[in-house]
Amino acid sequence: MPLTQRLATAINARSGELPAALCGFALFFCLFAGYFMLRPIREAMGILGGVENLQWLFTATFVAMLLAVPLFAWLNSRVARRRYVDWVYGFFVLNLLAFALLFQAGESVWGGRVFYVWISVYNLFVVSVAWSLMADVFDATQARRLFAFIAAGASCGGLTGPALGALLIDALGQSGLTLLAAALLAATLVAKRYLMAWREYGGAGRPGAPPSESPSKPVIGNPFSGILLVLRSPYLLAVGAFVILLATASTFLYFEQARLVAESFPDRATQIRVFSLLDFIVQALSLAAQLFIAGRVAERYGLRALLAGVPALVCLGFLALALAPTFAVLAVVMVVRRVGEYAFVRPGREMLFAPLDAQTKYKAKNFIDTVVYRAGDALSAWAKALLDTLGAGVLLAALAGAACAAVWGGLGWYLGGKQLRTEEAREETPSPSGRGLG
Repeated sequence: MPLTQRLATAINARSGELPAALCGFALFFCLFAGYFMLRPIREAMGILGGVENLQWLFTATFVAMLLAVPLFAWLNSRVARRRYVDWVYGFFVLNLLAFALLFQAGESVWGGRVFYVWISVYNLFVVSVAWSLMADVFDATQARRLFAFIAAGASCGGLTGPALGALLIDALGQSGLTLLAAALLAATLVAKRYLMAWREYGGAGRPGAPPSESPSKPVIGNPFSGILLVLRSPYLLAVGAFVILLATASTFLYFEQARLVAESFPDRATQIRVFSLLDFIVQALSLAAQLFIAGRVAERYGLRALLAGVPALVCLGFLALALAPTFAVLAVVMVVRRVGEYAFVRPGREMLFAPLDAQTKYKAKNFIDTVVYRAGDALSAWAKALLDTLGAGVLLAALAGAACAAVWGGLGWYLGGKQLRTEEAREETPSPSGRGLG
């Protein structure tokens, strides 16, 4: 059996799907390798500005999202869908070049805060747009089979990025790493061009596939149509609540990580190496889970297992942290949460959007992935700060985190069941409009 056929069998790809799956894998590899080279710099800059000020950075990020989302939605309504990614990623490449010049000029607390807020906006936008592209290129059946493998590209990139960052930080400095990240982001546009071409003959736009809007036209709607779509759909509101609870669990753990790293590792270079090491471990485990576990779990136990299993483990992790509030326990819980999100929760979330129309995939999804997510970040950041002022230490925050994770898991179970029922209904009565899950 030829190597390509064996690889296609291994990832459960059908005839003609392997090149597109590999291209999607490569796109996420470049995207995440660049981001994860910069992530440790962001974490160190957050500490530089003071751990006690992190909630202000989270709030500033949320405000920046509120301003950015309508602008990108306006652009989405003005340019052809097949060109939208070019405009968005091209804009962020220019931003990265500007930050490279800023880092070359010297470091400042306010410059670090601006970069922290910017990259917190950047990472959600570029990832959300990339998954919108995948949901546009592949139909729902292809998404179930291929999204776990495509997400493995993110883990490979996330594995490579921290390693490169730790190895090259002394030689290239922050400015050089930022230039390298810009080059990797630009490289994703080559993969995007192939995927949009393949869509028309092998993907969601192929003859005989369910009806979908032409990618040669802009996505219909105004800059606020994504918000309206979410507010009018109980299903999308449930997805938004799921994302808020995910963000809350993540933020509580993130604040404890920042505090414990600042206390345990006062040296700036050491902090960057610690964050890089944690990222490396997370991505290595995520890759293994995506290649050997996630697909089998989805096939055997369904989408509910992807969306509800990880919150259950995070709930147990918070309870463990309440009993033993140490850096070692925190690191384990952080790794479990992040591996679970990358390998199980994120592919599961994206499968929820695959059957929907372009307006939902690009505008409603982008609103949920950015504004709603960062709103969850900001609210939970202030909630965490409030809990800390009560003087109960880690205990109260850990118990609150466990409660949120429990509700998060219940909502994931509901969404997985809802999506399954909708897919079954579609198979029995195909929708001419491509809409659903209202």
